[in-house]
Amino acid sequence: MDLYSLVVSMILFLNMILAVIVIFMENKDAGPTWAWLMVLFFIPILGFILYLLFGQNLTRSSLFEWEDRKKIGIEEMIAEQTSSFRSGNFSCHNQVAENHQGLIYMLLANNDAILTTNNTVKIFTDGREKFDVLFEDIKNAHDFIHLQYYIFKNDEIGSKLIQLLIEKAKQGVKVRILYDDLGSRSLRRRAFKELLAAGGEVEAFFPSKFPLINFRMNYRNHRKLVIIDGMIGYIGGFNVGDEYLGLNKKFGYWRDTHLRITGSSVHAIQTRFILDWNQASHRHDISYLPTLFPTVQPKGNIAMQIVSSGPDSEWEQIKYGYIKMILSARKSIWVQTPYFIPDESLLDAVKIAALTGKDVRVMIPNKPDHPFVYWATFYHIGKILKAGAKVYIYDNGFIHAKTIIVDHTLSSVGTANIDVRSFRLNFEVNAFLYDEGIAQALTESFYEDLKVSKELTLEEYNRRSLIIRFKESISRLLSPIL
Repeated sequence: MDLYSLVVSMILFLNMILAVIVIFMENKDAGPTWAWLMVLFFIPILGFILYLLFGQNLTRSSLFEWEDRKKIGIEEMIAEQTSSFRSGNFSCHNQVAENHQGLIYMLLANNDAILTTNNTVKIFTDGREKFDVLFEDIKNAHDFIHLQYYIFKNDEIGSKLIQLLIEKAKQGVKVRILYDDLGSRSLRRRAFKELLAAGGEVEAFFPSKFPLINFRMNYRNHRKLVIIDGMIGYIGGFNVGDEYLGLNKKFGYWRDTHLRITGSSVHAIQTRFILDWNQASHRHDISYLPTLFPTVQPKGNIAMQIVSSGPDSEWEQIKYGYIKMILSARKSIWVQTPYFIPDESLLDAVKIAALTGKDVRVMIPNKPDHPFVYWATFYHIGKILKAGAKVYIYDNGFIHAKTIIVDHTLSSVGTANIDVRSFRLNFEVNAFLYDEGIAQALTESFYEDLKVSKELTLEEYNRRSLIIRFKESISRLLSPIL
């Protein structure tokens, strides 16, 4: 046997062994299993490398330690609320919450998502407005500033933010920044040199242990959170970068949804940050000190839960929350998402809602930021169009909002897209809001977006070219691992 034949035989043998591992040992769902077998079969050498980088299961062990939560009474609050639901004594003087007790209980009992009812919320749909208000809040900080972003760029807006944080650190305010290593791959540690010298702390989530190689790169911390003095919290879709101000020529105007929250839900956002920080940090672990969870004076009456999900979790909590919302709808389900690549369970929920006469509307971008994801989205859009849903293509730039509104009373805003990656591979966080006023405000934003969108009809969809159909078919097969 010559050298070439030997190498080919070894590659085929390794592929066969890897295929056995994928099927019998990794215990993946059928969709990802077939997708990976396709990759291994058609591109054996590159497929092997891709599987090592993207295909590994993250052990469902505890990445995030909660051992100190007794210090701030989290366990007591969870036990008290859970008991009230189980005994049938739940009451919070909020009709929307009363109407969705099943959703609240599911997220509470299985995700420790405490329901708080004394919150105020400001909605941002424009990046400049969001950062203007955030910068003002940072300027007024007295004790600490915690920031967590999937993408943090050292461009114009990123540099301004870093300089402001340097000023606050020099004033004695404790500044901590957590960013995702892959999402912020263009970021260099030297960008924080002056901040670190001023006493700030910076950590990367799942950093690479080897140059140019990261075997955990498929698991991304997609969360975007800010907590200021334990009194103000931010959560939503905007990252830190000039494109989020509409300064990228490729995308144009950037349409997103972000929330500024005051009230007891800020404590839940703070807890999420501490869990992520302590996982990433080996030198600056944060204790659950009462000073990080100051007493909140009730100013609002908005009820909400802060819900997290990730590949370390047994249940896909945000996806389950979405499905429960959809199944609870009596009249309408309105969705804004940059990607629409649901698994069969969520896709069936949307189709059933449309087939039973609900007003199902889904708004997606008119341009891709990831081509395969874009064409996979269009494949799945066809499924819901056939069921009677309405689909709108946003034409005023790029829509990145992750918003669901049910019956114009219940809503969810956060970081999770309608795709398999967000549900199974990314670390995500969403606010589930039980408030008619917030839902109506999000509805009004949807109406405004309709003015710069066009409806995609089933007839138009069916006229797409063979090339587009081919792209959709390939992307559909790969969608479980995109």
